[in-house]
Amino acid sequence: MKKILINYNPWETRVAIIRSNKLENLFLGQATDTELERSFFKGKVLKVLPGIQTAFVDIGQHKAGFLHISEIDHDLAMGTDGTEVLSEFDEDSQIKSKSLVEKANIAKILHEGEELLVQVSKEPVDEKGAKLKTCFTLPGRFVVLTPNVPRIGVSKKIEDKSERVRLKDILLRHLPQGMGAVIRTNAEHKTEEEMQKDLSFLISDWHEILNNYAKSSAKTKLYEDVDISLQVVRDHLDSEIDEIITDSPSNQKAIYSYLSKVAPEFKYKVKLFSENTGLFERYEIDRQVTRALEKKVMLKSGGSIIIEMTEALTVIDVNTGKFIGKGNLEETILKTNMEAALEIVLQLKLRNIGGLIVIDFIDMNNAKNRFKLVSYFEQTLKELDKFQSVVLQVSEFGIVQMTRKRSGKPLMRLLTDLCHCCQGLGRISAVRAETYEILRKVTLLLQQKPIGKNYFFEVNSAVFEFLSRSEFNSILAIEQRFNSVLTLVSIDKIHRHDFRLKEK
Repeated sequence: MKKILINYNPWETRVAIIRSNKLENLFLGQATDTELERSFFKGKVLKVLPGIQTAFVDIGQHKAGFLHISEIDHDLAMGTDGTEVLSEFDEDSQIKSKSLVEKANIAKILHEGEELLVQVSKEPVDEKGAKLKTCFTLPGRFVVLTPNVPRIGVSKKIEDKSERVRLKDILLRHLPQGMGAVIRTNAEHKTEEEMQKDLSFLISDWHEILNNYAKSSAKTKLYEDVDISLQVVRDHLDSEIDEIITDSPSNQKAIYSYLSKVAPEFKYKVKLFSENTGLFERYEIDRQVTRALEKKVMLKSGGSIIIEMTEALTVIDVNTGKFIGKGNLEETILKTNMEAALEIVLQLKLRNIGGLIVIDFIDMNNAKNRFKLVSYFEQTLKELDKFQSVVLQVSEFGIVQMTRKRSGKPLMRLLTDLCHCCQGLGRISAVRAETYEILRKVTLLLQQKPIGKNYFFEVNSAVFEFLSRSEFNSILAIEQRFNSVLTLVSIDKIHRHDFRLKEK
């Protein structure tokens, strides 16, 4: 059984996808943070650097975004009018088009002070600004609209040729001139009516963006994606999902409203969680999240994998551990590697690890076994992971190199900070994560106490500062819910993950 669990709080929304009560994905959305990925801005070009074929664009954020020439749409780069005839994506045409764009001079395309429509393709990371593009995308349930790239792409996971042709023909009949789309895996076997409905919804959003652009000043956000709970419902709701469970009546209403527009046949799956225990506590999500932050992951056989993330890449090491098998050594190694391959796919999803990944499987002498391992790994990625990945053949030393599409921040970056006590060699729980955990515990504790009581809320000084600066509205929301007054008290001797609630 597969479920979507939504834990809503004034300070944070957490969304978990579980299969047979095992956590597969975790998504976090903070009320005080601004998600930039997939947002549209009316930007203003600050600098154009021909030497690196990049323009820096002011979008009203702390850091200017950067736009590389490879992320500029073909028509803008080549000075054409955008009336290209719809055709199906293929690797040769994409490479040729990208090559033509990259040979162009960005200084002849963009000029300092110029205003243009841009979309954020990647969130800012550390000291880097947001990565921008002008090849726009608007994701729906079954298609991703590309309003200024007039070509049709079909997910490689839809392998049936007749089905690919059928879906492409549907879009050809309903796409406006000059627009294109990528057909998602979820579109397989969908009716023309379902496809058209999804497409119309996205085209309406695109027209809204253009209208906002025309009447807005530079550095203005024109459009942002739906909130995190609706994003997960949009991207992951299919026939495999048995239930969508939320602990917030307002969130339940929002999901109902969204599904009424895009997928009314799934409205019955939305349930309100009303037990006294927390939703995530009921399904032991927090315990599984804690394990997902550990470097070592144990395998059922007794083997293990070690996951190390660096700035440049992620390294995964596979060990046999206590597993000795019942056959010869080669058979034992193959079984451990196959089990590790499945677990690695699950961990990449759960930890949201993207970019370059190097996996050190246990060395195998048999070339057939090496081929069998890579084939199984690729097939498992295809079946269980929605994100695009490329896997190279295993080397004689058992090394597999792969890339996985980045989307958002890895779980490690979301929930931990660099530890200054060890000069960045280790990590500790982030103040934000500790604070939110305390707020959840306080909410559960107050549910068991009489309504209308007043308390001293004693916390660590770092938590006190974060609550006072960023989450005081959340304290007010808790007070209003329980008709209580919480007086914040800062105490240095309390550990960051502890608190005390004393009745006045």
